[in-house]
This record gives sequence, structure tokens and C-alpha cells, in this order.
Amino acid sequence: MSQKITDRHISQFTRKTLALILAGGQGSRLRELTEWRAKPAVPFGGKFRIIDFPLSNCVNSGIRRIGVLTQYKAHSLIRHLVQGWSYFKYELGEFMEVLPASQRAGGEWYQGTADAIYQNLDIIRTHKPDYVLILSGDHIYKMDYGPMIAAHVARGADMTISCLEVPLEEAAGDFGVMQVDEDMRIIGFEEKPAAPKPIPGEPGLCLASMGNYVFNTDFLYEALIRDADAASSDHDFGKNIIPSIIGKSTVYAYPFRDPKTNERAYWRDVGHLDAFWAANMELLDITPELNLYDDDWPILTDQAQLPPAKFVFNDDDRRGIAVDSMVSGGCLISGARLKRTLLFSNVHVHSYAEIEDTVVMPEADIGRGAKIRRAIIDRGCQVPEKMEIGIDPEADRERGFRVSDGGIVLVTPAMLGQDIHFMR
Repeated sequence: MSQKITDRHISQFTRKTLALILAGGQGSRLRELTEWRAKPAVPFGGKFRIIDFPLSNCVNSGIRRIGVLTQYKAHSLIRHLVQGWSYFKYELGEFMEVLPASQRAGGEWYQGTADAIYQNLDIIRTHKPDYVLILSGDHIYKMDYGPMIAAHVARGADMTISCLEVPLEEAAGDFGVMQVDEDMRIIGFEEKPAAPKPIPGEPGLCLASMGNYVFNTDFLYEALIRDADAASSDHDFGKNIIPSIIGKSTVYAYPFRDPKTNERAYWRDVGHLDAFWAANMELLDITPELNLYDDDWPILTDQAQLPPAKFVFNDDDRRGIAVDSMVSGGCLISGARLKRTLLFSNVHVHSYAEIEDTVVMPEADIGRGAKIRRAIIDRGCQVPEKMEIGIDPEADRERGFRVSDGGIVLVTPAMLGQDIHFMR
């Protein structure tokens, strides 16, 4: 089955789509950054949370019926959703609903990605969507979901999986990998294989799943109920649902490409400290690959009412200055120097401090004369005067700081002996 799709059709499809964002992951590879918050609630990019990216993609794509499934340490995530994403008008058929793990079916918490959706089947049925868009809540990217849904409909697919063309060595052990025929119909799927199979004609590349799926609603019901009845299943889309339907159903891959260049589009998995730090640092490039200044595709969030950032003192040895940096509202740079540094809101950097290649989260206070290199400073940290971070890795480890495989230093209030639990 195939049909001609117009822009009007796409808007009709998105209105008939229910988006479900899986935001219950623990994010253990981010270490202490997720000790008091869920991974989708981790701050990113100076003023956003990770969850803001799939949510903004939905709104910008014309999908305004959204459920966010939460589980692990969800308080700050739920508060962010309520404060920043509660402007939808239910009387117009639009909403953002928080769907916490609540033992709705079987008396268990969410046992896997498929089980999380299964436990909310009654809610999905209430909204009567034609299509269900299932999204991962912990990746950084900008994507119009409309063309993906349109391609799904045009092909007469039961399920469509968004994917990236990834070098084999990059995908090994980290991604679900698809094998496709010449029409992009999926003929094989392996969850995180050690030796991924390449794309035909592209020996160095494979098709890696982004964890975003479009389902025909009735087909999704059948697949989830069948999986729930399988005692041996892990109740996971990648491990169970997808392999079980390949060859029996119509499943297509949808490569995520830049609509202007047709090249692989920007997408980042910020699931470990080095990747999280690098993705934030990329924003400081002169022309970053992720454009946060795009009026046509704004990233929306909950914003505090704050004064502008302020830089004070202009003495030769005591000058408030920031070079190749991003500084958010409410920050005070008091006779300190920043180079390739990203400050979230309400950060105070005191005189003679020097910060380079560092991400500083909200409400941190950097003491007078401190020196920080290649670090992530968590929310609320009070860095003492003249403390050096990221200069001597062994000294950092002795203090109890986390030093990543790539040499990035993570500092949290608890590591500094400060009894501050910012669940935000």
C-alpha cells in the first residue's frame, strides 16, 4: 500500500497521533548527576532540561497530545513538567499528561520499555489515537516527527523505527541495529550486537535505532498484549517486541537526515559523563551543529524570571570576562575569567577565579581564586576559595571527585561535604 502525502495530510496525521515519551530511566552512566534526579531532568545547554528536546519536537511537529512516562526519582522531572509544560488546552484536544509508574497492571513497577506502554493501555484507549509515537526522553536533537509519520502511513507500515547511519565501531554494543532491503523494509534486528551488520553497499555503516517508534494503534495493542503474556520476555521493545514482529509484520526504517543537506542529522546520546560534557561544549562553537537560536524550531522550557548576566570590574588583574562562552540569566562574573565555559542560571563566579572548558550548573558559587578545567560542576556546589579542579587528576580523586575515562571531573555538593540535596 502506498499513497501520495501532502502537507495537509501530515497535519491530519499529527493531530491523530498520541506521543508517549519514555522518561523513567535511571541514567546510571551519568553517575552522581542522576543521584537525585532522573536522567531526562538533567540540565543541558545553559537553561534547558534533556526532556525539553523531545517535548519541543512534539510541539513544533504539531503533536499536542503527549504523555510522559516517569519512574526513577521523578520529583524534579514532574515539577519541571508541571511548571513548564502545563499550558496546553484540554478543551482543544491537547494536553501534556504525566504518567508515573503506578502499578496499574499486575501490581509491578515498569519492567521494561514495552511494559511501561502496556501498563498505560487504558489511558491510550481513552484518547483513541490512530497512531502512537513512542519516544526516548533522554537524547538531544531537533526532529520533525511529521514526515516520519507520513512515511509510515504512505508505506502502509505496522511499525516504523527512526534510525541513524552510524559507523560500525560506534554502534557496537550500544545500539539496536537493523538490516533492511532496498526499500528500507526491516528484515533483521539485533539488540546491541558486538559485531553490527553493515548497510548493503555501505560496508562501514549500519542502521542504528534511535529508540523512536511509530505504531498503528491497533497493532501496538496486539503486540503489547502478546508480549505481556510471554513469561520469558523482558518486556522491552528492542529485546522482545521488535525481533518478534520482523518477518511477520510490515516494519520500516526511517533514516533521520537533515532536510536541507540529506546528511545524517544532529543527534546526541548524552548518557555518560564524557558525552554529556562534549555535547554541552559543542554549543560553544562559532557555528554549532545544534542551533539553539533557531526561531523556526524553538526549544521550549520552564524559565525563571531573572535579571541579565552581569560582568563587573575592569582592572588589569581583576576583569570580569567571558570568551567563547555562554552565560545565562542571573549570573554574576565578578572579576573572573571564563574561557569556553557554559554557565547555567544564578551562578556567581568570584574575583580572580579562572574557569575553562567547564559546565557549571545552576546556583553554583565559585570561590575567589579557584581554578577549574574540563569539569562539570553540579547544581548548588559551593567551590571553596583557591580550590583547583581538573588540574591534577590524582588530587581530584583523593578529594572524592569523579574523574571520567576521558578526564572530565564531576563535582557535586556531597563531594564537597555540603549537605545540599538539590532535587531540581
